[in-house]
Amino acid sequence: MSDTIPPCPKCESPYAYSDGSLFICPECAHEWNPNEVVVDPDAIILKDAVGNLLAEEDKVTLIKDLKVKGSSLVLKVGTKAVIKRFVDADHDIDCKVDGHGQMMLKSKFVRKQN
Repeated sequence: MSDTIPPCPKCESPYAYSDGSLFICPECAHEWNPNEVVVDPDAIILKDAVGNLLAEEDKVTLIKDLKVKGSSLVLKVGTKAVIKRFVDADHDIDCKVDGHGQMMLKSKFVRKQN
C-alpha cells in the first residue's frame, strides 16, 4: 500500500486515515476501498445497436438512412461520426457527423467502429 493517503473522494477532506484495507474520512464518515473501481452514479451508459459500450470520442457509423428533421437532407448508411458527449434525452448522442456538422443522434442507430 502507498505511504500517502488520498483525500476523501466524497468531501475532499485531507484527514482520511487507513483502517485495515479501507480508508475512512473522520469528517463525513465515508469509507472506501482504494483498490475498488469508482463508478459515477450519474454517468450515462450507452450501447450501440449491437450492444457495444459507447464512450465519448468514439467513432461510429450509421446503420440505416436517417432523415434530418426540418430539412430534405438524408444521412446515408455508413456515414461516420465522432461522439462529443452523451445527453440524457431522446436523442442521446451529441456528435459531429462527417460532412454535415453537429447533430443529435439516437444510440440505437449507430455502430461503434473498431
